[in-house]
Amino acid sequence: MGNPKYKRVVLKLSGEALAGQQGFGISPDIIKSIAGQIKEVVELNVEVAVVVGAGNIWRGKVGSEMGMDRATADYMGMLATVMNSLALQDSLEHLGIETRVQTSIDMRQVAEPYIRRRAIRHLEKKRVVIFAAGTGNPYFTTDTTAALRAAEIEAEVILMAKNNVDGVYNADPKLDKNAVKYEQLSYLDVLKEGLGVMDSTASSLCMDNDIPLIVFSFTEEGNVKRAVMGENIGTIVRGNK
Repeated sequence: MGNPKYKRVVLKLSGEALAGQQGFGISPDIIKSIAGQIKEVVELNVEVAVVVGAGNIWRGKVGSEMGMDRATADYMGMLATVMNSLALQDSLEHLGIETRVQTSIDMRQVAEPYIRRRAIRHLEKKRVVIFAAGTGNPYFTTDTTAALRAAEIEAEVILMAKNNVDGVYNADPKLDKNAVKYEQLSYLDVLKEGLGVMDSTASSLCMDNDIPLIVFSFTEEGNVKRAVMGENIGTIVRGNK
């Protein structure tokens, strides 16, 4: 087996991915599978940071649509990401992987505050770092958190692991049997065509900092490792250079 293509990565997981077929909450089987795939990558001597969404517990946008103050709804979503992060930390540590959760909202009883230099030091010591509570600000998604943290820690790639699709398509493959999967895209393509890979703020941040993005399915065991090794899975989104 060859060497990994990437040495420091950010793995982005949607909250819905943790729910599995039940659609809500945290599926023990799914989170164990994710932890196992992360362990495979760590054993390749790759530095791994993770950003987890909160859609399996709460979505700020839904709260806002219900008439709730948008900032309040978003803060609730940030707290939900902490719950998911702690669950993933527990699964990883059961596998013997040292893990740290860092939060953008100060809650020292359960996790470290996010400090860039400390996060990088943890990564250098081969600890998995899970970034929780989004950016700490309302109106920003966890996609933007992944892009921001990837830039801050100088990650080489963002791995966007999906549970319901194996890449980026020109239409919803569940609704359109003629949907075409893209092998490669530019961030400008994503923004111009409104492909919904990640929100426009995150896409622009990745484009400006020349951070590639790989969109793939994690439901097939070993796909996270394959992505790190540089195998041609899913869709890769790059800048325009």
